[in-house]
Order: sequence, then C-alpha cells, then structure tokens
Amino acid sequence: MCQFDHDPPTPAGAPHDTCPHVIDPAGRGLHAEADLLRTRGSAALVELPGGIRAWAPTRYAVLKQLLADDRVSKDPNQHWPAWMNGEFHETWVNSWVGVTNMFTAYGSNHRRLRKLISPAFTKRRTDGLRPRVEELTAGLLDRMAESPDGRADLRAAYAHPLPMQVICELFGLPEDRQADAARLIAGIMDTTVTPEQAMAVWQEVQELLGGLVALKRETPADDLTSVLIATRDEEDGSGLTEQELIDTLLLVIGAGHETTVNLIGNAVQALLSHPGQLARVLAGEIPWSDVIEETLRWAPSIANLPLRYAVEDIELPDGVRIPQGDPILATYASAGRDPLRHGDDAASFDVTRVDKEHLAFGYGVHFCVGAPLARLEAAIALPALFERFPGLALDVSEGAAPHVESFIGYGYSELRVTL
Repeated sequence: MCQFDHDPPTPAGAPHDTCPHVIDPAGRGLHAEADLLRTRGSAALVELPGGIRAWAPTRYAVLKQLLADDRVSKDPNQHWPAWMNGEFHETWVNSWVGVTNMFTAYGSNHRRLRKLISPAFTKRRTDGLRPRVEELTAGLLDRMAESPDGRADLRAAYAHPLPMQVICELFGLPEDRQADAARLIAGIMDTTVTPEQAMAVWQEVQELLGGLVALKRETPADDLTSVLIATRDEEDGSGLTEQELIDTLLLVIGAGHETTVNLIGNAVQALLSHPGQLARVLAGEIPWSDVIEETLRWAPSIANLPLRYAVEDIELPDGVRIPQGDPILATYASAGRDPLRHGDDAASFDVTRVDKEHLAFGYGVHFCVGAPLARLEAAIALPALFERFPGLALDVSEGAAPHVESFIGYGYSELRVTL
C-alpha cells in the first residue's frame, strides 16, 4: 500500500517501497518538499516530471557519501535500465542525461573528458580573467545608472549578462548568437515544458553549437572552442568525438553562466532582505566571501541535479535501500538546510554562521570545474554593485520576485530593484 504525504513518517528500518512523492515541476516550495521528504528516511522515493522515479537523499551526509561513491554512476547508457530500454529519450531529461560529455561519463571515460576541459578553468587562467570581469561589471553598472526611473531588473541588467558575456568570450560564441544561447539554456532549465518543447530546444541547441564548431573550424581564433577543436582534429578524434565536442560546449557554456546568474541574484535578494547583515558586510566586519558561501549553502544555484544511478544495491545506514539501476537525484538545496548538519537554524540566512559548508558545486570526481570562476565573478560583482548603488533596495511594488520555473535551477526569473 502507498504512503501519502499526510501519513506518519516511515519508522527507521521499515520497508521504503512506498509511493513516491511527486515533485512540483515548477519548483514551488522546494524547501517544504525537502522537509517533508526528511520524514521518509535518509533517501526518499520521488517522481520527477514525465513519470521518472528517483531517490532523493534527504540528509547532507548521505548526499555527500553518494556523490563520492564508486557504486554511483552518471552514465545512463551503462547503468540506467529504463534509459537503455529507450524510455524517456524524448522528454526534458534528454538534455540532462542524453549528452555525451564529462557530465554523464563514468570511470576512465570521465577522467579522459575532464582532463581535456579542466585546463580551461585552472586558477591561473581564472585569475587572468579578473580585469575583463571588472571591465564588464563597470560597464553594466554604468548602463544601470542610466535608468530614467531609478529602477531595474537586476537579473536582466546585471546578474545574467555578466557571466554570460564572460563565458561566451572564453569559448568564442559570437555576440549575435548569445541571445539564442541564453534562450535555449533557459529552455533546458525549464522543467515545466512539454516533451515536444523539450525536443525542439534540444534540436536548436545542436544546431547552434554545431554551427559554432563549424565556424571555429573554418576560422580558428584565440578561444577555448578553437583549442578543443584543434585537440580533436590533431588527434584524429581520440580526444573528443564530434558529439562529445558539441555536448561539452553545451555543458561549459550552460553551467558556466547559469550558476553565477543565480548566485549573484540570490545573494542580492538575501542581503536586501536582511539589512542588519548587509550593514555589517558594507562596514567591512564580514567579508564578501562569507556572503558567497552562505548564499551557496542557503540558496544553491542548482537545487536538484539529475541524474545518477546505483551501479549495485546501496544500503544506507537507516535501512533505506537504493536498488541497482535506480536513478538518484543530487539534492543540493535540501542538503544545505539539513538540520542534522547545520542545526535548528539551518533554514536561516546568516553570514556570521561559523559552519557554511555546502555541496553546491558538487563533491568528489564530478566537482564543478567552473567553481573558481563563479566565485571570482560573484566576488567582483557583489561589492561593486553595492558600492555603486548604496541605496539599493528590493522593488516590491509588483509583489515578491518570481522564481524560475524549475525544480533544477534555483533563482529568480526577475529581480526588481530600486537603485
């Protein structure tokens, strides 16, 4: 018999083959869902859009264990029977698990692919981007200051264009194609789309990035796409296949800006909603690095990341068993507010918190290679914004800021402010 949301919690050690909790595709009430799922054990069965059933770790320690566990794979072609049987291929999840890049690779294949892209995000290369990030930041702030009514959508005017411009310059995506790239990545993040919409977005992505590869192959430039193409062509395809090349570009361009967009927006919203903490930050009592890390804990840019798969049966300490072949959702938002890790005030934003440890950039072999770039961009963008506009405030004249419609992305689709 199924267990429903109003039923009492499942006792420790009891069977966990209950009915799954159906995740809201639009991501409304993410933290309320996480609180509910914690009553079901250290991992709870959930149903994602399209009828995909997966296990959602509900505790920080359990998620951290699974992220680094060799018994957990990211390759659906080896370890997700439903995918191998042809299910779910023409749904939203195709853009997340139907790619061939280091995001979905396992074992030696993952090491091969990561080795090819990691040099693009070394500390030295990232630090070298600082002057350009500062230049772009100043330009965006200048344009915001020209607002005739002293108002702006911070996401559209600042949080989005800054990391988007940085990553597109890094990989040589022409300016006239950046708007399409932004639209398509937003389409991938939208988990309320129909299967037809999802596949249309996927087709456009392939055409856009395939066109970028063709352009850079014909006219190479001083950008990382040209470097990746040269590596592939010089090694007769032993470095990257053509599809791996296109899917790798999707990964780095998409993840390379989306995480920072939400990080900047979430940090600004949190600070403006906690004026006492903002005052201490602006007075120099609390470093901006603490703001960034607390934001990543409290409101990670990616709330839930699909998917991983159990290579064999995995028994968790409280008796929950994840069967071989079952998908696993990386539940970063839930982990960040786990009371067992961060105490009874885990749901509170507190930049003075001593323990700000989080899993927002992942953990283990799949730790995000772009994390240093995201931190750099936020460390430049946040203080520059508040220095330029010391009277910055949330504009609530039209109600609360709307979140993006996604159970994956965690940020605002619009963030109205008065300057």
